[in-house]
Amino acid sequence: MAIIRFLGAAQEVTGSCHMLESPALGMMLLDCGMHQGSHAIERAQHEAFLFAPRDIDGVILSHAHLDHSGMLPKLVHDGFTGPIHCTPATASLLEIMLQDSVHIYLSDLERENLQRMRKGKVPLVADYTEEDVATVLANCVTHPYAKPVQLTEFATLTFHDAGHILGSAITELCLQEKGQLKTLVFSGDLGNSSAVLMNDPSIIEQADVVLMEGTYGDRNHRCIEDTLTQLTGIIEQTEKRGGNIMIPAFAVGRTQELLFYLGQLHHQGVLQNWQVILDSPMAIKVSKVYDDWFAQLDNQDIAKVSPHAHSILKDFIPHIFLASSPEESMAINKISKGAIILAGSGMCTGGRIRHHFKQRIWDSRNSIIFCGYQAQGTLGRLLVDGKKNIKLFNQSFVVKAQIETLGGFSAHAGQSQLLEWVANFNNEPRVVLVHGEPQALDSLAEALWQQQKIKAYIPSLQSSLAF
Repeated sequence: MAIIRFLGAAQEVTGSCHMLESPALGMMLLDCGMHQGSHAIERAQHEAFLFAPRDIDGVILSHAHLDHSGMLPKLVHDGFTGPIHCTPATASLLEIMLQDSVHIYLSDLERENLQRMRKGKVPLVADYTEEDVATVLANCVTHPYAKPVQLTEFATLTFHDAGHILGSAITELCLQEKGQLKTLVFSGDLGNSSAVLMNDPSIIEQADVVLMEGTYGDRNHRCIEDTLTQLTGIIEQTEKRGGNIMIPAFAVGRTQELLFYLGQLHHQGVLQNWQVILDSPMAIKVSKVYDDWFAQLDNQDIAKVSPHAHSILKDFIPHIFLASSPEESMAINKISKGAIILAGSGMCTGGRIRHHFKQRIWDSRNSIIFCGYQAQGTLGRLLVDGKKNIKLFNQSFVVKAQIETLGGFSAHAGQSQLLEWVANFNNEPRVVLVHGEPQALDSLAEALWQQQKIKAYIPSLQSSLAF
């Protein structure tokens, strides 16, 4: 009998982690992600494994986003020594993501311990280090899409394109138990089929159990044409006010999509009086990885708008300013108007976007555009929900900049796309909804019943399912 234990992203977004136990496979983790939304030190103090890492035989990683991969260094630090299965592109991105994450964590820890020592308190010990990140990367075993891999004598793994970000995968696991074949499909994060750079999520037709994400299970995204019209309007209105635009951008996936569409607007003459600035060393590195894997992107859609494009940073927006150094980032403060600034982090929990907020959020001429999901407890969520007074760097600021939300750029499938994807299974599998807030999952479960007569199961944290 196979058992799935839901150890993260159960009635919540972020922290994806599910344990699969089977005589055919041993003990395998599907993802090992961190919870996002809090300070790195606070998060590390509260993150704890509900199992002994040394007992885990392996990890199957759906993609490189930290809410799916961010706890891998701690897993290694605490005794895990097994393989980490992922796609080649995920391994390339993982190096950037984890090195950036551990750098932020250790820098925050150094500052925290300096304050603790001044107060006579015992310093905190690091939960993981750069050496642990190196071990994670060394333990990655990569597999291309659509090629079955024999994990054990009785278990095979196949990755399929999830269409979420570069390298993102739907996991298909086939287990032989006492002569019976059992198939588990884990969607990871399913992509938005409207995304121009990514292929549509792969269709799978057979499974006994389907673990499906439901981040946007309660809504559909605005169509991309309407989203671009809205973006154009925001740009024009901000230009009339003599302001600047700040876009908190996720370094992996969202930034690259935004650069493509801003490139479209540039070629249409909309950005004639604007300077596009990418102020994120990590997003710059990631974009270069995307260029390395450009052939794996949805070149058919790209060619419709940019027939000769072979590079995100060189071909989409001529004369884009790439701010790598702190000095280049600080120089942006001198621009009085006409700057479109893309900077991390996407949920405003850290990164250079907070410094740009400090310079401009109190000025009503400016605009802030949110283009992705904002988790509970993040500064981004507070701003989207209308908070008018915030604290940054121990200073209070009144929010006067115009807050805008664009729904069409999401990298996640909307409700109708989720329903369409799961409808392709032709043998009535058990559907389990994960990676979503309760309201979104409840809404998706109701839609599944009303439209497809599927009774979906919504697990709670630490609950189990046998199949």
